[in-house]
Formats: sequence, structure tokens, C-alpha cells
Amino acid sequence: MSYSGFDLTGRCAVVTGGNGGIGMGMARALAQAGARVAIWGTNPDKTERARAELAVFGGVHAQVCDVGDEQAVDAAFAESVAHLGHVDACFANAGVSSFSAPIGAMTHEEFRRVMRVNLDGVFFTFRAASRHMIERGAGGSLVVTASTAAVEGAARNSHYGASKGAVTAYARALAVELARYRIRVNSILPGWIESDMTTGVFGDEKFATAVLPRVPLRRWGTADDFGGIAVYLASDSSSYMTGADLLIDGGYTKF
Repeated sequence: MSYSGFDLTGRCAVVTGGNGGIGMGMARALAQAGARVAIWGTNPDKTERARAELAVFGGVHAQVCDVGDEQAVDAAFAESVAHLGHVDACFANAGVSSFSAPIGAMTHEEFRRVMRVNLDGVFFTFRAASRHMIERGAGGSLVVTASTAAVEGAARNSHYGASKGAVTAYARALAVELARYRIRVNSILPGWIESDMTTGVFGDEKFATAVLPRVPLRRWGTADDFGGIAVYLASDSSSYMTGADLLIDGGYTKF
């Protein structure tokens, strides 16, 4: 008999930023494991293309939502619940990269642009999800995509590092607060991953030459490297894991 601990049949999940990169890798694996999935994105065309690509794995619902907009998140989550019936797992994956700037030259507008999505967006998303899960009374799983910038110094990207460090602390606090409702809360910290967000950086030969040798596995990460961890955290196999910071970085932070 095969192990069935990762079977997500009957489970429903929301993945913000699920129209590309890490989020799409998560959504793809969740759907392949049997879950019904709602993906959120800000770009209508990109979000629809992702839905069409994922449709082969089952009914994937697509929504346009700016997670930095409080009212938009509440409305989008209500729509996801209406479409899926309920939500067992919510992946707060949507995020923006930063414009590199030394602290003396950084504007408040740039600081707030990053915080609005990377921090406020997680708060809005998890607040809506936790309300639903508490009311439903069946427990659940909340997962935030942070970054190795949460645990390493990100020179000229202090606002990005601050946003990612903040969400890991937020997740740990919620893990304690929500445990009584059987809601687990964990963080995923990706290393250097190939995506639309990192295309410009990886195209810089000087950067690649300096950084890739520091990755013990000697390759950049891909979106599909996050499918397994998403399925695990959405499944009963992780029922005793909460408050964890899970590094998916090819060993980068260990070298």
C-alpha cells in the first residue's frame, strides 16, 4: 500500500502570487496532489494564462487581487471561499522586489511600496484566512513566503530584508496564537530562485559568477523546487509542524 499522507483530495487552497514563479510552482503541485486551488495575481492576462496552464490538473480558479489593498483582499478571499467551498491552506506568497538603494538615499515612498505588499499584504491575507478557519472550526495551514534576506544582511535592500524578517516574526507569533484552533503557521525562506523577479539579477554575469559558487548545490532554484514543501505543509503529514522557518536555498546560507 502506498503512503497517502500527501493526498490532498478534498482540500482547498489559496495561493497569492500564484500566477508565476514560486507561487505557480506551489499551485501546480497542490493541484497535482488533488487539491482545488485559487490563484491570485495582479496582472489579469498573466493570471488567466496561469489558470489555463494549470487547468490540466483540475479546476483552478483565478482571481485578480492586489494584496496591499485591504478591501480587495477581503473581497477576494470571500470569492475564493464561495468558489472552493472552504479553504484549508493559504499561501501568502505575493511579493515585490526592491529597488537597490543605500539607506541615505532611500525614499519613504520606496520603503512603503515594499512594505505595502510584502508585509501589509501578508497581514490582510492571513487575517482573512484565519477568520474563515476559526469560524469553520476544522483547523488549517497558513504559509508565508519570506526570503533568506530575513536572516542574512541584504545590503542596499534593507527595506526588503525588513519586510521578510517581519513576516517570519509575524508567522511565529501567529503559530502560538492560532494553535488552539489547530491552525498551523510556517514560513518558507527561498534562496536564489529563477523567476520573473530575479531575471535582471541573474542576467548580470558579475553577479552570477560571484554568487553561484556560494550555492553548494551549484544551481539556481526553480519554481518546482517549492511544490513538495507546499504539498507537505497543506497535508496532514505536517500536522505537528508550526512556527518553523523552512530554508529552501540549496545550502546557500550554510556556506
